[in-house]
Amino acid sequence: VQVVESGGGLVQAGGSLRLSCAASGSILKMYYMAWYRQTPGQQRELVAEIHTEGSTTNYVDSVKGRFTISADNTRNTVYLEMNSMKPEETAVYYCNVRVNTPTNYIPRDYWGQGTQVTVSS
Repeated sequence: VQVVESGGGLVQAGGSLRLSCAASGSILKMYYMAWYRQTPGQQRELVAEIHTEGSTTNYVDSVKGRFTISADNTRNTVYLEMNSMKPEETAVYYCNVRVNTPTNYIPRDYWGQGTQVTVSS
């Protein structure tokens, strides 16, 4: 299973960015997709998550009302729409997916390589 993020870049404070993450390979079922972020010296932080059954979403408090996570289950793709961005949200953003495959029916997590998001003040 390959996980590839895109859409990172430089944005001014108050601006918007849209991240995309596509999972590919021999995927039987996508159970869960999420976005994390990490800054140097800090632990990776869960930003937003979506459970594909029922489309339940959860957000870290600091992004509620500004970020929106969504998924296209037919394409095994998850998006993160980020609005009113703040300089402190500069980080590497990682995509996490939980899937099972024909060779491993037990769902497991896969990670992308990360995409840099820089918010200038």
